[in-house]
Amino acid sequence: MQVSSRSLRLMGTIIETKIWHPEAEPILDQVEELLYLYKDRFSANDLTSELMEVNLNAGVQAVPIADDLYELIKLGKEHSLAQGSFLNITIGPLVQSWRIGFSDAKLPSPEVISEKLQLINPRDIELDDREQTVYLKKEGMAIDLGALAKGYVADRIVDFLKRIGVEAGLINLGGNVLTFGQAPHNPDGCWRIGIQDPQKARGENALVLKIGEESVVTSGIYERSLTVDGQTYHHILSSQTGYPIQSQLASVTIVSKQSVDGEIWTTRLFGQAIDQIIKVVEDTDGIEVVLIGLDRKIFVTSGLTEKILAGRERISDSLGSPSRGGFGARVTSDLASGASVL
Repeated sequence: MQVSSRSLRLMGTIIETKIWHPEAEPILDQVEELLYLYKDRFSANDLTSELMEVNLNAGVQAVPIADDLYELIKLGKEHSLAQGSFLNITIGPLVQSWRIGFSDAKLPSPEVISEKLQLINPRDIELDDREQTVYLKKEGMAIDLGALAKGYVADRIVDFLKRIGVEAGLINLGGNVLTFGQAPHNPDGCWRIGIQDPQKARGENALVLKIGEESVVTSGIYERSLTVDGQTYHHILSSQTGYPIQSQLASVTIVSKQSVDGEIWTTRLFGQAIDQIIKVVEDTDGIEVVLIGLDRKIFVTSGLTEKILAGRERISDSLGSPSRGGFGARVTSDLASGASVL
């Protein structure tokens, strides 16, 4: 069966959907409609989006919202409040002050950063499960779901495709890849996903993973940046300092069943020390991680060592013995947005 694909620029990235189906075009039309629907619901940059209505009513009133947006905000609040989490969905005022990745990006003054930090507290999101409303307690607050929405959308699109009988395919939202079914173009039915080398041109991979029905999500400091007076600032901001997170890492890649989990955990973990990230992931069911350091070293958790194709011969230096049998491995090599399908 021949593969059919559709690409469009949306949600700040290129979204590609591939399916193997004899009547693919009308299905891809429906996928495109769904993608626009989710963009109109979840966008923190579109003044007409449903999320923006919540933000514009901060400090004014509670806003009733759609089921999926409510679910996503509730999930985001939960993980924003988790111990040690670097995810914070109330980081919107800070993101809008920097605007990294947009044409009007700028370095905010210390006074502006200090002012915006007062508005960043997930405990100030008031949720009413019965009425399904969201209220932001302080005027000027803003929810930004950029660290969750693409993964959530990928999961919903794949759910839709499975429900209407598509047996195999994938969706790639700018380095967030979610596959389903067996890969028809590979004899073993597995998908090959490349992990971008942060220090090389897009499409040059540090590693290649062989996966089944899984999600591969990468977050890296090389994806979007701003340079002012010779200093470069990446787009992953700290809700504690107001500035880009200081990290030993160039990228974090999470492999999971649900794409939203990959989105959540790449953000929750980015900013922690490498050994702590490895320990947390090894102790958490359902996720694995690939870490690429600024020093060009690669670390992977134990559940991925048998899934590495390219680069596997370079794995060495066991890091310990956590609960799931092996504290991961380190790959020492010349390494660099995102995951790509090969």
